[in-house]
Amino acid sequence: MNYTLPKKTSLLCFCIYLFISSGKSIQSPSICHPNDQKVLLQIKNHFHNASCFATWMPDSDCCSWSGIKCDDNDSNPGRVTVFRIGANAVNCISGQIPPMLGDLPFLRKLTLNFQDNLTGSIPLRLSKLTRLECLHLCCNNLTGPIPSFWGPEFESLHLLGLHLNYFTGTIPSSLSLLPNITSLALFSNLLTGSIPESFGSFKTNLSLTLLNNKLSGPIPRSLGQANFTIIDLSYNQFSGDASFLFARDKPLQRISLRQNKFKFDFTNINLPKGLRSLDIADNEIYGSFPKRLGLLQPKFNDVSNNNLCGRIPTSRRLIRFDTSDLVRNNECLGDILLPPCKMLMCDEKQILEF
Repeated sequence: MNYTLPKKTSLLCFCIYLFISSGKSIQSPSICHPNDQKVLLQIKNHFHNASCFATWMPDSDCCSWSGIKCDDNDSNPGRVTVFRIGANAVNCISGQIPPMLGDLPFLRKLTLNFQDNLTGSIPLRLSKLTRLECLHLCCNNLTGPIPSFWGPEFESLHLLGLHLNYFTGTIPSSLSLLPNITSLALFSNLLTGSIPESFGSFKTNLSLTLLNNKLSGPIPRSLGQANFTIIDLSYNQFSGDASFLFARDKPLQRISLRQNKFKFDFTNINLPKGLRSLDIADNEIYGSFPKRLGLLQPKFNDVSNNNLCGRIPTSRRLIRFDTSDLVRNNECLGDILLPPCKMLMCDEKQILEF
């Protein structure tokens, strides 16, 4: 008696035959590299087996552990590429950053955020992580200077977030050597000194946020050569000229110079055509408003508490906004006002954007 297999069964058998005959097998998920698993277990022990490591069991594949991802490429199977402890595990860990994180050579994304009890400085062994693309160490209680080991060998690093900590000292000039950096967030620390002259040599379109530190002095004119998309220098003690940050062909979308001691003529500033947010409040800026102000499509603007004088340029884009005392405490501005500034200072949404 002849028996004919159903079509689906025949097709399955045929596929299995092809795999076997070609010497290939169906791939299973990557198994964690033993060296990386050993390092991760050392990190778990460093943090005294905290609750956020509950899934980190020695007899299981570390690629399936919470906060961990591995490489599935044939060239580096099972190598840890992502290490994350963040908003999903707030205040889970205490102590210092484990130096053995530097022994995960294929790490591309490292996140240690929202840990009030994470203290101490950034260990030197993190300088070995030259494959990093994103480094988030924000919203902790880290101290000490910002290391100077980030430089040209970190070719893939495009985001460095060290904000909302207690870092002290000056800003390392070596950060300007990062060849592909697009976001550098150092705000809300205790940094002193001025901005390095070398920061005018960035080759990328850069978001630079330095607000709420103790930085002072004039800013280097070399910054006029850089292409900033965002630059926020507010709540520091900078002085002198900042007019060279503006130019019509710049990719600048948001600029904040609020609450410094900047002093320059605002009259002939050539505002970037893509500018969406302008905050120069609480300085010593003088002159009148540039004509291009009326051509912008503003979201947030504040020019109050300066020495500005004259009428504000009008346009349909401006008059549709509600008016207020935005331009208060200037000398002799006209009766057409800009919309009030409603910019939030470092809420959770803003933090996660950096």
